Amino acid sequence: MNSAAFKHRPESEDAYLVDADHLQIRFHAAKDDLQSVELIYGDPYWTIPNASGETTFAYSHVPMVKISTGETHDHWEVTIGGPYRREQYLFAVMDQDGNREVFGDRGLRADTEENRLTMTNYFRIPYFHVIDMVQTPEWVKDTVWYQIFPERFANGDRSNDPAGTKPWRPEDHPGREDFYGGDLQGVLNHLDDLQELGVNGLYFCPVFTASSNHKYDTIDYLAIDPAFGDKALFAHLVTEAHRRGMKVMLDAVFNHMGYESMQWQDVLRNGAQSRFADWFHIHEFPLTPFRDPIKGEGEPQFDTFGFEPHMPKLNTANPEVQAYLLEVATYWIREFDIDAWRLDVANEVDHHFWKQFYTAVTAVKPDFYVLGEVWHSSQSWLNGDEFSGVMNYAYTQLVMDHFLTGEQSAGQMLARLADQLMLYRDQTNQVMLNMLDSHDTARILTLAGDNFDLALQTLAFVFVQTGAPCIYYGTEMGMDGANDPDDRRPMDWSQLGGLQWQRVAALIHMRRSHARILGRGATHFELTATGLIRVRRGSSHGIEAYFNTTKTAVKVDATALLEQGFTASELQPNGFVIAEY
Repeated sequence: MNSAAFKHRPESEDAYLVDADHLQIRFHAAKDDLQSVELIYGDPYWTIPNASGETTFAYSHVPMVKISTGETHDHWEVTIGGPYRREQYLFAVMDQDGNREVFGDRGLRADTEENRLTMTNYFRIPYFHVIDMVQTPEWVKDTVWYQIFPERFANGDRSNDPAGTKPWRPEDHPGREDFYGGDLQGVLNHLDDLQELGVNGLYFCPVFTASSNHKYDTIDYLAIDPAFGDKALFAHLVTEAHRRGMKVMLDAVFNHMGYESMQWQDVLRNGAQSRFADWFHIHEFPLTPFRDPIKGEGEPQFDTFGFEPHMPKLNTANPEVQAYLLEVATYWIREFDIDAWRLDVANEVDHHFWKQFYTAVTAVKPDFYVLGEVWHSSQSWLNGDEFSGVMNYAYTQLVMDHFLTGEQSAGQMLARLADQLMLYRDQTNQVMLNMLDSHDTARILTLAGDNFDLALQTLAFVFVQTGAPCIYYGTEMGMDGANDPDDRRPMDWSQLGGLQWQRVAALIHMRRSHARILGRGATHFELTATGLIRVRRGSSHGIEAYFNTTKTAVKVDATALLEQGFTASELQPNGFVIAEY
């Protein structure tokens, strides 16, 4: 028995409330080490008399289910009720040789009745506090997001085009400083097209006043960039999106400001005497010329995003900065009824501020969605008081490393995906944002070597995962593009309604029509003996999908699919099939 591999942490993703009366428990042990795990549990105050007339702990027991296997661990799980809203519990484990032990808060003991009754070794959940339970917005679990880079989506109003705006040519390879005139009117003009595509969540890259085409260098957080329109137009756009059943998510940069912002310009003019000097992380004056350590110029005078001198980092520990940013965050909810914030470079802002942020926005709108940009494991942000979810790059990168690059086998991918799901509570996994490409990455079609079948197969795999899927504008049009800025080409509207559009739309409608299962149901992976990847969502009724990532046609032997009328006997390379069971 490899007890050194045992893992469990109470009051975490290993033991958490799924509703007011039920507790989900997870236990992790070395792969193939245990043949069974049993949960011993009960109310810590519930005792019964024994044969000697003394009172002893009255425990219950239930077998745990091995729900998945990761790279090094098996993952076991069970859900129990607590009639008095408190529980204590132990794990009774049996290895492959029949040896039995109990594992608890103070370690491993022999599995004897005496040790089952010894209260001091029990893990405890002292009380089921619903106010502490991680609660995520239900509507996100039914949402398919669509990311819009406003400057490149559609030019609906040429009167607000910036000077030097280029002609709208989807075949262009944009330069970093180019403008094409995309705006909010262009989005408004195409809302019906997006509704027909099937998406019901619009995720906008920043729309606030900024110098660049990407708008991540904010000048004024309380104004719409004039090249995009104005507040009246934005309000109308939100109203029209809501009328079509679409949620609206704005993108904000609270880690840093733009060089042209009023606050930073005041610091440049007045130095240490500026009333905004403490809004930033400044180490010495004068601030210019900026010293870039990458270029061997010495230590920088102030902190920035990366080493970008035009993006000075905000001091979010400063109460004045906190008050300003919280006013920004709540303003767009109160005045325009947005539904979500996507938070840029969220991992570089302090936890103290994000706790204030979450409290402020959910006070205005209780089911508000807070999405952080974090590219790595994110447990510390996902305990119910900072973010609802994060952009799930750690998960989707694993998918791409198998489907698109071949850097890992199907078995390795499935094991690593299983481990990723164990990092978070179910309700958190259900609202992670799953996207394969974005304004920050090369487009999926380019990554797939311009093989649309492969790109669609990869997209389909993500669409049957737990978590909210997201389409980057132009994917439905078969657009390609290398890394930034080539991934930001003007939208190719000539492909609207074409075959590739139809296939992506069918996938989106499939996800939407099965949102109750795909947005919430249990996830099970399997690599079949013939090399197919099998994904099963739900329990007694659900969705079953098969993906062929091999180089040859593979026979499908799936009773559930055959019962649903699936007649093809084999899947071709890059092929997939999804059906109910």
